[in-house]
Amino acid sequence: MTEIERPRAKRGAALLDADARRIGTVDAVFVDYLLVRTRGLPPVDLYIPTAELEVQAADRVMTRVTRGEAYERWHRPLKSVAHD
Repeated sequence: MTEIERPRAKRGAALLDADARRIGTVDAVFVDYLLVRTRGLPPVDLYIPTAELEVQAADRVMTRVTRGEAYERWHRPLKSVAHD
């Protein structure tokens, strides 16, 4: 039995939450996650595992969580660096 080929997300695709509200835009595609840049000021980077996504088309990806949950689960703030 062969697996059906699903569309793959591409850079520039819109990321939608479970309520079909836009979260941001795919900035980079990696083997096991997407880097998504949010539209807020300042923009926030989300690192979303591909297992948590449903690719509907090459230009549209949907998560199974809300925007708030996406931020809580997948936002990775920059680590502070000691300055001299």
